[in-house]
Amino acid sequence: MSSRIDTSRKAEVRRTAITLHTTAAVTALAVLAPTLAPGYVLSYDMVFTPRLPLMADAMGLGTEAPRAVPQDALVALASLAVRGDLLQKVALVAAVYLAVLGAARLVPAERWLTPIVAGVAYGWNAYLAERLFLGHWSLLLAYAALPWIVRAALAARRDGPVAPIVGWSALAAITPTGGVLALVTTAVALAWPGRGSGARRWWAIPAVALLNAPWLVAGALASSAARSDPAGVDVFVARAENWSGPVGTLLGLGGVWNRQVVPASRESLLAPVLTLVVLAGAAWGFTLLRRTWATGDAAAVVALAGGGLALALLGVAPGGPAVLRWLVETVPGAGLFRDGHKFLAPFALLLAVAFALGAERLADAVAARSRVLPAVVLAAAALFPVISLPDLAWGGLGRLVPVQYPADWARVATHLARADGDLVTLPYTAFRAYGWNGRRTSLDPADRYLPVSVVVDDSLAVAGPDGRVTVVAGESRRADEVRRCVARGCPLPSIGVRWALVETDQPAAADETAGVLTAMRRVYTGETLVLYEASGAVPDHPRPPSWHLPVLVAAYIAAAGSLFVNGVASALRRRRTGW
Repeated sequence: MSSRIDTSRKAEVRRTAITLHTTAAVTALAVLAPTLAPGYVLSYDMVFTPRLPLMADAMGLGTEAPRAVPQDALVALASLAVRGDLLQKVALVAAVYLAVLGAARLVPAERWLTPIVAGVAYGWNAYLAERLFLGHWSLLLAYAALPWIVRAALAARRDGPVAPIVGWSALAAITPTGGVLALVTTAVALAWPGRGSGARRWWAIPAVALLNAPWLVAGALASSAARSDPAGVDVFVARAENWSGPVGTLLGLGGVWNRQVVPASRESLLAPVLTLVVLAGAAWGFTLLRRTWATGDAAAVVALAGGGLALALLGVAPGGPAVLRWLVETVPGAGLFRDGHKFLAPFALLLAVAFALGAERLADAVAARSRVLPAVVLAAAALFPVISLPDLAWGGLGRLVPVQYPADWARVATHLARADGDLVTLPYTAFRAYGWNGRRTSLDPADRYLPVSVVVDDSLAVAGPDGRVTVVAGESRRADEVRRCVARGCPLPSIGVRWALVETDQPAAADETAGVLTAMRRVYTGETLVLYEASGAVPDHPRPPSWHLPVLVAAYIAAAGSLFVNGVASALRRRRTGW
């Protein structure tokens, strides 16, 4: 009899797994189908190239603040074997797929459709849409890893293995914000008091902390300023997307600083009403979550969600902007917290899980009072996020479209294959709107395409609601030196720049070439790119001390070692259990 029960349970587990994986795949396809066509999707901060050169700049020893550490180094390593367009597609699909699957598996549900509701709610919302359109693919991988980290940490509270926490945290830690989220999630979940507290698994906390070593060490070694421009506080503050104001917008998981990436449906009169429906359902479902999870588990997740929401709200709270300005002016690295909207991820997770359980309670209540099947109510709840945000579908209804780089880019890269010295692109601005990319805004791909050290303008010009433009200064002293030189029209070789790349398809290109190209000769002319090289000697520019590279490499090894050691420990633990 017991063998029949075991067989039945295995079959049920298999059916559930197939259902959840199918849901994750369908959701990912519905969001990302156009991006799977050949080519590269260039959207704001998301820029992939055929092969990102593995240089010191990619590892974090460039002149910029280490915002893309260890992201760029990992992409550079992976692109030695796989083309960048394929890497981009894998990363985007993984972000949505793992987010849906992770949230679904976190739900302690009785009905098989309830996890699907949670998965769709977590994989189809304003947070994911706005960060996707803004090009924050690595942050979305951290977002996708979050439910898996929470699940593993809650299991570790009951003597579960530590390795899954470290493994999923490694995925999150490819971006600094993700690394911070993973570390805080692990610490709070393990240290929170209650039945099954994970204090005995305390070593997971330093293991996850080590995963943050690359960007922490890169930041400590960087030649850029450690403190950020306080003007960025007003620029990155959460924005109201509808009549509910910034608070209502944040509760609906929207509020990203860049208005250009906000889906039109978020600005509708109905959007706040739909947010209220989700919040009410989540409030009703949370009572069930609290009864189902072990003592302390729900409180730990609420603390994480509440902390993330508080960070997001800080920029719009009375006195909050003043606190943030003080932080970014006095605390090195605090600029990471200017964009509080990023930290809504734990709140989004709690909202998705609680909303699903609320839908389950509603389904039971409706079935008890009418002939409506519970499955009908849960299916409607699963479709609710899609109906509320229809313009996330199909790559944001055409926002995300793959394109091919013009041949000029490969030719210039070949010309610079064995070159040295700094390169500056003109016009000297961070973002571009290429005709061959449908005039969509994207970062200049030069520093990820060309095998030389590219000095990038790290300042950010943002237009406010009143049309006034605020310029947030960057942290790179080298970039500022180049910016002042271009503004004065002084020759670039005089400040140690050997190469200049003029992107002739950009409107302002001709305005910035006067004077700055003096003492430079044209070495390549294409349809959209013209490359210049200094015709004489170029003064040396200070480079990082030779000991910086081995120290940074050691930080990467420490992060990889943490992941490896915990993996081996997990394997040995399973082997002992098997004996």
